[in-house]
Amino acid sequence: MAGYDYDFLVIGAGSGGVRAARMAGALGKRVAIAEDRYYGGTCVNVGCIPKKLLVYASHFAEDFEDAQRGYGWSVGPRSFDWAALVEKKDAEISRLNGIYERLLRNAGVESIWGRARVVGPHEVAIGERVVSAEHLLVATGGWPHVPEIPGRELAITSNEIFHLKDLPRRILVVGGGYIAVEFAGILNGLGAEVTQLYRGPLFLRGFDDDVRNVLAEEMRKKGIDLRFDQNVSALEKGPGGGVRARLSDGTTADADQVLLATGRRPNSSGIGLEDVGVELDAEGAVVVDEYSRSSVPSIHAVGDVTDRIALTPVALHEAMCLVKTLFQHQPTAPVHENVPAAVFSQPPVGTVGLSEAAARERFGDVDVYRSRFRPLKHTLTGRDETTMVKLVVDRASDRVVGLHMVGADAGEIVQGFAVAVRMGATKAQFDATVGIHPTSAEELVTLRDPVGR
Repeated sequence: MAGYDYDFLVIGAGSGGVRAARMAGALGKRVAIAEDRYYGGTCVNVGCIPKKLLVYASHFAEDFEDAQRGYGWSVGPRSFDWAALVEKKDAEISRLNGIYERLLRNAGVESIWGRARVVGPHEVAIGERVVSAEHLLVATGGWPHVPEIPGRELAITSNEIFHLKDLPRRILVVGGGYIAVEFAGILNGLGAEVTQLYRGPLFLRGFDDDVRNVLAEEMRKKGIDLRFDQNVSALEKGPGGGVRARLSDGTTADADQVLLATGRRPNSSGIGLEDVGVELDAEGAVVVDEYSRSSVPSIHAVGDVTDRIALTPVALHEAMCLVKTLFQHQPTAPVHENVPAAVFSQPPVGTVGLSEAAARERFGDVDVYRSRFRPLKHTLTGRDETTMVKLVVDRASDRVVGLHMVGADAGEIVQGFAVAVRMGATKAQFDATVGIHPTSAEELVTLRDPVGR
């Protein structure tokens, strides 16, 4: 519209914001994107990508051991250099930052660097400049939540852990979400002594209970000290320059570093949303309708700042739907059911659909199929690691409504099966599918007898 500087102005150059800006720009719209930190947001810089690179690095210790113990390889002296890993990781992130910048530029999107603040339904202040747009998109993501405990300034979050100068010898990980679980595995694999605390009886709340229990057992086998129903009440400087944590049971724990992986909150404060009438919930998430529109019709939001499902592919999906809705005359609501997810723990988790508990609540009668076994690889290594696969089936329709796995390559395997679950595949159709042998994935099409019947 001629009366505005832009057709579309995006706040935040993370996954959702960049995708929306690029797609709108490709349609010939006048688009700008405001960012004050880095291209790519959390996922590229302090999330999915560097985290997965660290997961790869942390698994080599076991791989070297397995090669020698089970497969005839001679493995000589070896050591790990944290600084070298960080340097290589940083180089890759810089490369990706450049790719994001080029993608935006090639789509005709103007990048405006600076802290953006919404000052009206169509206006945004960036530094000394005020610009207008017919449509505004808030895509500012999330930010680590640090609990209000004495001494919290002595701890780090998942933002800082990627840039530590040295690998801590002893680390205390506080939290029970996927970030805490993943970093417990990473740091343990790289040689640190890891203690993980979680205030509840079992971590990964919301995941299937079999997944949670099996993963806890496997992590303990690897030497991670898991302490549930335990929390930190205060932090103070400890002996030798470390940190001493005072725990909720009255004991203390000493570590070289404390990682507070205690959740993330929508990154919505200080950008003027409430001042212009945008409704936020109690956690600061932008409240949106099914088409990602806020309570102010010209302002939309996608990704973690909406606190729907905080996953990069979901933010991309929401962004694509929004562009269709705003600029292609195709009102499209994002779908948030049967979204597959992975936890890059050690061993990893893959899941799609409902947990057993959620399926029973929704459907009543369900059949559960489960198998736990030693992977073929470890029949030679002797490593005490098991894989678990599980199907949850609605008895009335025979549809597979939940699929869960703990074991090597779980994310890769579940991604494929997610297509079947999304399409409403039945257990009979799973049974009629020929497996690939020998693989762990074939277990999911050879499960015959429900448990507990």
